[in-house]
Amino acid sequence: MNYALILLFPLVGFLILGLFGKRIKDEKTIGIIGSSAILLSFITALQAFMQVRQSGPIIERLYDWIAVDKFAVSIAYQIDHLSILFTLIITGIGFLIHVYSIGYMHGDKSFSRFFAYLNLFVFMMLNLVLANNMLLTFLGWEGVGLASYLLIGFWYDRKFEGTNITWTGDAAMKAFVVNRIGDFGVLLAMFMLFQQFGTLDYTTINQMALDPNDPKKLEAGGTIVTTITLLMFLGCTGKSAQIPLGVWLPDAMAGPTPVSALIHAATMVTSGIFLIARTNVLFAMSPTTMAVITGIGITTALIAGTIGIVQNDIKKVLAYSTVSQLGFMFTALGVGAFTAGVFHVMTHAFFKALLFLGSGSVIHGMHEEQDIQKMGGLRVHMPITYRTFLIGTLAISGIPFFSGFFSKDEILWFAWLNGSPILWAVSAVAAFTTAFYMWRLTSLTFLGEERFDHHHVHPHESPATMTIPLIVLAVLSAFGGLLGVPHVIGHALHIPNLFEGWLEPIFAVSNEMLPKHTGDHTTIEIGLMVASSLLAVIGIMFARSIYSHGTAKASAMAVKMSGIYKLLWNKYYVDEIYNMLAAGPILAASRDFLWKIIDVVIIDGIVNGSAKSIGSASVVLRRMQSGVAQNYALVMMLGILVMLVYVLL
Repeated sequence: MNYALILLFPLVGFLILGLFGKRIKDEKTIGIIGSSAILLSFITALQAFMQVRQSGPIIERLYDWIAVDKFAVSIAYQIDHLSILFTLIITGIGFLIHVYSIGYMHGDKSFSRFFAYLNLFVFMMLNLVLANNMLLTFLGWEGVGLASYLLIGFWYDRKFEGTNITWTGDAAMKAFVVNRIGDFGVLLAMFMLFQQFGTLDYTTINQMALDPNDPKKLEAGGTIVTTITLLMFLGCTGKSAQIPLGVWLPDAMAGPTPVSALIHAATMVTSGIFLIARTNVLFAMSPTTMAVITGIGITTALIAGTIGIVQNDIKKVLAYSTVSQLGFMFTALGVGAFTAGVFHVMTHAFFKALLFLGSGSVIHGMHEEQDIQKMGGLRVHMPITYRTFLIGTLAISGIPFFSGFFSKDEILWFAWLNGSPILWAVSAVAAFTTAFYMWRLTSLTFLGEERFDHHHVHPHESPATMTIPLIVLAVLSAFGGLLGVPHVIGHALHIPNLFEGWLEPIFAVSNEMLPKHTGDHTTIEIGLMVASSLLAVIGIMFARSIYSHGTAKASAMAVKMSGIYKLLWNKYYVDEIYNMLAAGPILAASRDFLWKIIDVVIIDGIVNGSAKSIGSASVVLRRMQSGVAQNYALVMMLGILVMLVYVLL
């Protein structure tokens, strides 16, 4: 079977909806076309999964793309244990989001365009994760950037309340520009990889980098491998919204809620995690880069977690939660826990897609209201949304034994084992903030007294097209973690860690390069597991004590802690600092120097001056053409006389 069909189905869906969508008047037909394309891709991916499970990785080589001198790149797809896992996540959750969008986007004037963009995004994302070479990955990398720009700014004619953002199109542009900075790092890393190895094929690079007999072998900890991996990580900070390039993701909530669920929870923002996992051998060879990843990851997790505590927009809380959870994933990668990091990608995809779609259900039922201070008591009006949202909250908070508990506990354990007790403590604090702000969100939205205007707002449960995906994701959020039960629990219950076993071929080489720990750590691991669980429970109880009766108590606390509250409310003034140090000077230089001097004075001066010079010369030359034949004859005679004098002398 040709497994390239995994990519073909979304591409065909995009072409059909993009070219003929306006002629298809029935929303149901459009939704079926868009959703079926992703469903067929998911079914094909399941067949590929079984094939990989039975006989190992598959290479689907379609044709030679570029062949110039020694530079040769093919359109080829590598279906192995890592790529098929990401493919199943993308297509599986992508299908649920497509179905959800049928109900959520009902009545939108650009219904077909929305589904065309969704199909385009999935196609590009599949190119990113399935490519067997870095150039094809980069094609998908840039493609998802384009698709996200189109989707974030989908409602381009709507205003958006955000920092220095007026229209949704501004938020889309912000995401696009910030990501281009990181993408430049990936591009430079590609140049260096080709210069070093003469190829961009992942398998060949990994083999040559470690082959002791190959003259192009990289030196572990050397300048070259450190530079390459740092440049790649720069790109990852852009796509996965880490410091210093994470400012775009909260404003990306300007897009429709299904976009937030698909792009900013389950797929695009995990691109950086995937790239590091795919090139894990190179990263394992650079302790410096690993330390940088750890530092950036845990700092991002803590900063974003604390900002999420004070947000009142239901989607903004989840946006900062996403940034924080991505920080956890990078922390895991930085300490060498590659499997734990990818495991959290999967569980996060389940519960964060659930939470975003749940927030969309709330917004839909509340007639586009997003301020959680104007909600409350919605569990009575939206019982399915409430119950599924509650499961997502418990999962992301790390409550035993929901999916988030298993993956987050693995990350915390490796932070202690391969990092330090201080790293574990900071990670635990970040996990505590997660439990706090998520229960604050759940409490203010669904519990307590009703704070909305009953004359204008009439909350109601969402249609089946929206609630069925919520139920499926709630089941995955509750039980998906059983695929990666930690060994300390698995040995006692005789449950294998299926997830670790599945990814073992991908990370076997890099795991051998990382430090080994001997001895029995069971007691410490169980103790840390209990401690992290207690912190999650304390975070929930603390939030419950403050917000169980609305926002009055929280407002009083905000007044007492006005300095800290103001700092968090202004998001540590990161946008203001960027505007002062980067955006402001660039805009000023563009306006006052590039435009007023370079463009207006020099370029326009040259162009306009040339025109004036030619005009002035033409005025003089025009007088030579008087139309009087005698004058022409006189000029000819004078010319002949001059030539004779010149020849004779």
